[in-house]
Amino acid sequence: MSIYLGVDAGGSKTHAVLTDMYGNVLGKGLAGNGNHQVNRNVAANNIRAACDAALQEAGITREQVSYAYFGLAGADREPDYEILRPMIADLEFANYQITCDTMIGMRAGTNKSYGAAIICGTGFNAAARNRNGEELQYGGFGFMYGDSYGAGSSLAMLAFRAVIRAWDGRGPATVLTELVLGHMGYSSVDELYEDVLYGRRSIPLDLVKTLFTAAQQGDPLAIEILDREGAELGNAVCTFIRRLNMVEDTFDIVYIGSVLNKGASTHLSDAIERIVAEQAPYARCVRLTTDPVVGSLMSAMEMDGITITPETEAKLKAFTF
Repeated sequence: MSIYLGVDAGGSKTHAVLTDMYGNVLGKGLAGNGNHQVNRNVAANNIRAACDAALQEAGITREQVSYAYFGLAGADREPDYEILRPMIADLEFANYQITCDTMIGMRAGTNKSYGAAIICGTGFNAAARNRNGEELQYGGFGFMYGDSYGAGSSLAMLAFRAVIRAWDGRGPATVLTELVLGHMGYSSVDELYEDVLYGRRSIPLDLVKTLFTAAQQGDPLAIEILDREGAELGNAVCTFIRRLNMVEDTFDIVYIGSVLNKGASTHLSDAIERIVAEQAPYARCVRLTTDPVVGSLMSAMEMDGITITPETEAKLKAFTF
């Protein structure tokens, strides 16, 4: 019997799942941080612990695993792979592949082995894979390295910034003022300004919610911010689509992360889809609705030459950790 291991290792958790070739779950393991950029030794130990737990629950050995596929946060550039290759090799699986966790999220959200993805949660990333298996991705390293402000943490900062500019007269009045004050528990912008300026408070990541709420209420400034940043997210993913010669292909662009999938308004995604319609007219934007580790499992099967049937795919995508 062919057995497959899928691993999704992120900054807060590591998931490992074993299935047979029909998508039946045999074992699973859960551990903490699996991102070597956060802590190399902790990540190595947690990835091993998650794999060991899945093997133990399934009652099988490493030698019985036909193929293992690792979607790893922080697998961004060659210096990362110089760390990750020996780390994963030490796990002693005979056949395995390493890729960025963005790619397994993409694979989990589509029924094709190729496509594109935009991650917009706390951070931002985009990636694409063409029919030939060629991949490109951004590192998500921030504004200085060409990224937009589209990450959740950056959008939260833009909401705060809009309130400050409205307060001191450099920007227009905005519904965000009332929403941000209420969200952070202040009665005046002056008090909020002082506390953040002198380090007594920080801007919470979930302040991004106020931006979507304000846009839903028709606030012109919030709508402008989301439209501008959404257009840049669309530009990011479409750049890869052009570079990988996918413009005329039919495929899915998978939305990954809470900012794209749980926002109270659609202004951000509407702007993305406007750019996609112009530059990749046969692409379809979809939301990720299953655990990203499923993308690792399907990728492991495909690397082993398995053609995944609709029945197997449906069974895998019904999996919850």
